Amino acid sequence: MTANPLVPAATGLRLTRRAALLGLGGAVALGRASLALAAAPTDRRFVVILLRGALDGMSAVVPYGDRDLATWRTGLLTGQPGRPGGPLDLGGFYGLHPALGGMHALYAAGELAPVHAIAGAWRVRSHFEAQDFLEMGDGEQRIDSGWLNRVAGTMPRRGQGDNAIAIGATVPLILRGQAHAGSWLPENFRPPAVSLYEQIAALNRHDPVTGPAFADGLRERGFIATMQGGSQRGPGRFAFAALARVAGRMLAAADGPRLAAMELGGWDTHVAQVARLRYPLTELDQGLAALKEGLGAAWAHTTVLAVTEFGRTVRANGTGGTDHGTATVAFLAGGAVAGGTVRADWPGLARHRLFENRDLAPTAELRALAKGVLAHHLGLDQAALLRVFPGSGGVAPMAGLIRTDT
Repeated sequence: MTANPLVPAATGLRLTRRAALLGLGGAVALGRASLALAAAPTDRRFVVILLRGALDGMSAVVPYGDRDLATWRTGLLTGQPGRPGGPLDLGGFYGLHPALGGMHALYAAGELAPVHAIAGAWRVRSHFEAQDFLEMGDGEQRIDSGWLNRVAGTMPRRGQGDNAIAIGATVPLILRGQAHAGSWLPENFRPPAVSLYEQIAALNRHDPVTGPAFADGLRERGFIATMQGGSQRGPGRFAFAALARVAGRMLAAADGPRLAAMELGGWDTHVAQVARLRYPLTELDQGLAALKEGLGAAWAHTTVLAVTEFGRTVRANGTGGTDHGTATVAFLAGGAVAGGTVRADWPGLARHRLFENRDLAPTAELRALAKGVLAHHLGLDQAALLRVFPGSGGVAPMAGLIRTDT
């Protein structure tokens, strides 16, 4: 993504707790995870989590009730529902990946709603293009701002300060735009370079004792794929929960920000997907728990939307992974969410039902999901929704996403 002229270069600015809680907002970068915040005069909180790399929705929320699933995915399935290592049942057709135990508890409490067979308005298979479209909120034209920034623009500014400030190298595109955003990265948050781990691994590779031990340690932390040519961008595992807890505390403050954007990478599972996917799923699971903890009582007035740029192929490839696809799953979480159900118009996995003979067919659109949250959680009217998502007049907001008693 190109630099936004509205976002100044990093300076020596020190962000104090008081500054963060006065509605300046913020962002933190730790490895593959980062956070940005913006102020808005409302008691409702809204968090967007960008899952960068294309999450395989059918591994995160397994449609085990589809009889054609095993035809394409025998090597990608973790087990049978109700058995050790199998999906965590969501009511008889879908099951959460076993790494999502915390999210399963949220589902049982009515605070999680997966939205399946969903895709953006674009049909590209490039991460960079699709992530831009995801953050701009349009699949046909390039817009010089992000849709969450435009959400902030629909709300009156609080006080005289900036709407947003990023504690990190950049502000994500979704939060760039007319609402001014600064940038700052604490030195002690910079992770070691991937090259250091590569060099250590190379030095130990042929040692019969330290070689396998070091490789296993890296694999446990999700680094092996990076050194084998995967798209993950280095260490920083387990940073997401720490960021989420900080975000929750900032959002919970009476005079704090109300909008947040977070990023979590590591979802590009072309190789060894079963092993590789567990780690970012665990981070997401722990991150949502930490966010809820940080928010405290404000969780009851919070909606979290976790989205990815596109899904992955229905068929496994020759290296135990999946390639770039189309439809996937999105997650809504929070005390304000009408959860405890999977939202889906399931298209089926029979060969003739696949999109372009390879992908899960999309039956829902991301803008409809986002518009449903913005309308029924933040109270944006039709005119405001069209400013947030230009040209989306034919995309109706999804109904029934938000509890009516919050």
